[in-house]
Amino acid sequence: MPPKAVVTGGGSAGHVVPALPVIEALLAKGWEVSYVGSDSGLEERLVAPLGIPYHSVRSGKLRRYFSVANAVDAFRVPLGALQALRVLRRRRPDVVFSKGGFVAFPTVVAAWLLRIPVVAHESDRSPGLANRLSLPFLKTLCVTFSDTQVSSAQVVWTGTPVRAALIQGNRDKGLAAAGFSGAKPFMVVVGGSLGARRLNAVTDAARPALTETFDVLHVRGAGNLAADSADEPAGGYIQREFVADGWGDILAAADVVVSRAGANALYELLCLGKPNLLVPLPATASRGDQIENAAYAQRNGYSLVLQDADLDAAGLVAAAHALYRDRADWQRALAGFRPPDSVALIVAQLLAAAGLEQTGKPSPGTTLR
Repeated sequence: MPPKAVVTGGGSAGHVVPALPVIEALLAKGWEVSYVGSDSGLEERLVAPLGIPYHSVRSGKLRRYFSVANAVDAFRVPLGALQALRVLRRRRPDVVFSKGGFVAFPTVVAAWLLRIPVVAHESDRSPGLANRLSLPFLKTLCVTFSDTQVSSAQVVWTGTPVRAALIQGNRDKGLAAAGFSGAKPFMVVVGGSLGARRLNAVTDAARPALTETFDVLHVRGAGNLAADSADEPAGGYIQREFVADGWGDILAAADVVVSRAGANALYELLCLGKPNLLVPLPATASRGDQIENAAYAQRNGYSLVLQDADLDAAGLVAAAHALYRDRADWQRALAGFRPPDSVALIVAQLLAAAGLEQTGKPSPGTTLR
């Protein structure tokens, strides 16, 4: 009988996408893998191409602030744990892999009750609320950054899994997808979803000046397209809600990237060696994790950082020009970033937690504590 794993995580794409390469690796080794996520449809859509069983459970959102909705969601967490118990009893996995997010917490608790070992992964430099609550129930916490501060039974530095398609992007395909010739430097601005409106608005204001130098692809986030925007490659500007396919090609073509400072987005830019300008979400709009991520990148010379409070059209234009002017220096600094083989290291931790042997296994990563 093949070994079995249940993977859980969600609430946002950032809690699902890094798990996909791990699932692919387990499937390639002959494992049976299933996924436990929410009933929102987000996780199921992202996992569907892998063709694995999907199970939805209820889960209340874990908020760090007062809200009347907390009272309702407090009842959804135990309900989700009961539903996860039924799934785990039916699937009988050897190990659970949690990518965090509020969807994962009930499954982690259910696994602990059933004495199923749990390996979790944290993308940010400081754990989110779901992973902090999960810590007592974990066997191992894998972390992206070696200086992550957290108390747990075992913390292992593995980096973050990155999709092979992202690493293998093609510049010519990326330019063709955007409709640009490559005659001008190619700039990608990622507004994303959370906090997209302000970055989008400033980019709109800066667009006339930016397009004098750059061809710009502006990824604005779902529902954020500008109806009155001149959206033609000939004008040096293209907008998209999101890029579903070929994102690796787009990034391969990019000469500079402007982005918020989510951990997954930042890690991808570092792995690709892309000169980047980070505009972290302010503490008023987040728990401060993006500020921490940007500070790490700035301190190590990997990123130019513009704080949200200082973001305006003139500042964005000046920073973009400085980033492109000094791109050779940034590329040299980024060449010093050496990402580990995250997928292999996480799979090794899953095998160890499940009590399974692996021939020719990789170094298990740096055990931090």
